Amino acid sequence: MLELKKGSPEDFSARPEVEKEVYTFLDNLKVEYLRLEHEPAFTMEICQEIDKSLGALICKNLFLTNRQKTDFYLLMMPSTKVFKTKELSKALGVSRLSFGEAEKMQELLGTSPGSASVLGLINDKENKVRLVIDEDVLKEEYFGCHPCVNTASLRIKVSDLTEKILPTLNHNFTSVTLLGEE
Repeated sequence: MLELKKGSPEDFSARPEVEKEVYTFLDNLKVEYLRLEHEPAFTMEICQEIDKSLGALICKNLFLTNRQKTDFYLLMMPSTKVFKTKELSKALGVSRLSFGEAEKMQELLGTSPGSASVLGLINDKENKVRLVIDEDVLKEEYFGCHPCVNTASLRIKVSDLTEKILPTLNHNFTSVTLLGEE
């Protein structure tokens, strides 16, 4: 079993700048969180193992774009649900969404595929990314996400996300109901 630790790491020397920024941001807001260090999490199966240790709903964080590649979305949904592009497109009233390019994710969120996180919105100073949250995430007390790198996961209160983190970033969110069906 992986060990949960409270707060940021003591030593930042070997950590990427984007990860340091996340911890500094959360600490400055006085958001309490638990941290779990682990091997790179590239699959949802690994994330589900992390979920057991973290004691929080692990979210899929999907970076999406419209057909014209002019509008960008970050979807947070439970890892247990199947993502259906058609369903989300209909819920948002947008025609055909697809996965955004890695270069655009890096530019807007400061992170790469496999490390996508709502905390990447720290880097979206111009609010170019629309945050979309499945209602089942909002019903939980805690959610789990990466600190913009996939070698650690954080447990954060959903209320801290909606009442502290997003307002500080001047980011709103759209709540959707996704069933994972056609």
